[in-house]
Amino acid sequence: MKKIILIGKTGCGKTTLTQSLNKKNIKYKKTQAIEYKNGVLDTPGEYIENRRFYNALIVSSSDCDIIGLVQDSTSDQLVFPPGFASMFNKPVVGIVTKIDCENKDVNQAIKYLRMAGVKKMFEVSSINNEGINNIRALLEEK
Repeated sequence: MKKIILIGKTGCGKTTLTQSLNKKNIKYKKTQAIEYKNGVLDTPGEYIENRRFYNALIVSSSDCDIIGLVQDSTSDQLVFPPGFASMFNKPVVGIVTKIDCENKDVNQAIKYLRMAGVKKMFEVSSINNEGINNIRALLEEK
């Protein structure tokens, strides 16, 4: 199984996605440090929100096969700088979360991820498991 690192702002759904991918019960938990659970590296949102932590993301990603940039479809905040994906020497995918929410704007989230340099996208709801199997399949590819 491939390893993925999840990068995104605080509250975008990285930890919930990690729980869903690992078939765990969904419960809120604020990630304080990088956590590794069964092939998924969950990073604190502060690591993308503060440029001084970019090095921690780069170093942590070296042990992963795939970089996952996570964008909340209910947020109009862009946290990924243009071309951000190009700093990684690995495949980078975009993961649009919270697609089950009423106030979602999936197209805007995809636009933000495209500006960051992402080409392959996944749309997911960790609450109802929509799209989760597509990410699992990516991680199981040889």
